[in-house]
Amino acid sequence: MAQHQTLLIIDFGSQVTQLIARRLRELNIFCEIRPYQAVTEAVIQEIAPLAVILSGGPDSVTRDGSPRAPQALFDMGLPIFGICYGQQVMMEQLGGKVEAGHHAEYGRAYVAPTADHKLDGIFAGLFLTEGREQVWMSHGDRVTALAPGFEVIGTSPNAPFAITADESRKFYAVQFHPEVHHTPNGKALLENFVRMAGFTGDWTMAAYREEAIKTIREQVGDKQVICGLSGGVDSSVTAILLHEAIGEQLTCVFVDHGLLRQNEAAEVVKMFRDNYNIKLIAADEADLFIGALEGVSDPEVKRKTIGKLFIDVFQKYANEIEGAEFLAQGTLYPDVIESVSFSGGPSVTIKSHHNVGGLPEKMGLKLVEPLRELFKDEVRALGRELGLPADFIGRHPFPGPGLAIRCPGEITREKLAILQKADAVYIDQIRKHGLYDDIWQAFVAILPVRTVGVMGDGRTYDYACALRAVTSVDGMTADYYPFTHEFLGETATRIINEVKGINRVTYDITSKPPGTIEWE
Repeated sequence: MAQHQTLLIIDFGSQVTQLIARRLRELNIFCEIRPYQAVTEAVIQEIAPLAVILSGGPDSVTRDGSPRAPQALFDMGLPIFGICYGQQVMMEQLGGKVEAGHHAEYGRAYVAPTADHKLDGIFAGLFLTEGREQVWMSHGDRVTALAPGFEVIGTSPNAPFAITADESRKFYAVQFHPEVHHTPNGKALLENFVRMAGFTGDWTMAAYREEAIKTIREQVGDKQVICGLSGGVDSSVTAILLHEAIGEQLTCVFVDHGLLRQNEAAEVVKMFRDNYNIKLIAADEADLFIGALEGVSDPEVKRKTIGKLFIDVFQKYANEIEGAEFLAQGTLYPDVIESVSFSGGPSVTIKSHHNVGGLPEKMGLKLVEPLRELFKDEVRALGRELGLPADFIGRHPFPGPGLAIRCPGEITREKLAILQKADAVYIDQIRKHGLYDDIWQAFVAILPVRTVGVMGDGRTYDYACALRAVTSVDGMTADYYPFTHEFLGETATRIINEVKGINRVTYDITSKPPGTIEWE
């Protein structure tokens, strides 16, 4: 990729570090996230950032051996912004003091400015509503003495150094999380910081498209590439971007694993063959996948089984394509983050993704992942840049393992057939009510329980299902969609009347976090 103005985010393991990157990408700022233990003075010099942000994290700087930033960072003349644990690291390493055992602070809090500080520079525009700022806190430790050169800009009831700054060195630190939605002016604070650091906002999808095409051509040369096409936005944008870069060297393989939505396989094949001049192999492997999954209940076993079978299937078709040396995938940044726990680091694996990690070595193919640095909404922006239809770009995300992870408990062909029908009714209802574009993702999960019901004066003993619909920007956090009771009642009636095998419908109102969007 071409050299952009870059901001380095040093990750200390916060589950919301990705949201820092999201806020910056919205400002057309290119940023790289690196785990703290992989960041050395040499790495910083190689990246050559204009500024650095130190993320939050779950550890305590009071613990021996807890994560630190490279000490040399503070002598490089770079603007630095520390968030939560990042603030505590700055104070600890620069001569301040952090203590545990004080009153913890979680959730909404209010920060008030100190009386003697002029609110300009990166603090311009803050504290304009009732003389205070709503912020989101998540900390147990707190700073109890500032490092030399720092002054207090704002305080909260349980964080006397909630906002601190050493303006001469352009070092800033906050105890709260400006990257989350619950800090309403957090994005403005970050924007003030990057503008002060000299960023002009040179990260655009038009530029990314040109650079990605150049990078693909350099990586692939004259070799053949196979692309795993699911029919979703990510893999489709990947396929069209690759085709623009290498043309006839690309062959797409669409695998019908029997875990797709109702009629989806036929619709995907038709759309690509009717609209794009891309070589496409449609592989019906439903019996292979469902046969291997029947009776399997553990969600990680489901994902790993599907991942292994994908490898086998792609290898089979790769062997039929002369000169195929590369496998292309629509892997996104959140896929990578959710799948990888940094070696020795504080973050944890939430769930494995079948298309992340290990595939090239097992298949003997090199990997091409042109979307690996992008979030979902950025992929949609790239799709618009590539000229994909708006209704296609707006499709809800669909997981690689498909309906397997919307079928908690044992997988059976009967349950999958019921689930396909129920999901079709639910999505039809959403479209009929004009709600599809307001929702990030919606689906039905069939539950591993049967319940007693009464239909036509007769007793039934059928499955219960859960409806799920969430709003989100990037899939990293999400909230449930507030359907009306009338909509839910009408939808439940339709599902029970039209789908044989379901006699009870529930609605999932869990946010992410603490839940994930998918059930498994």
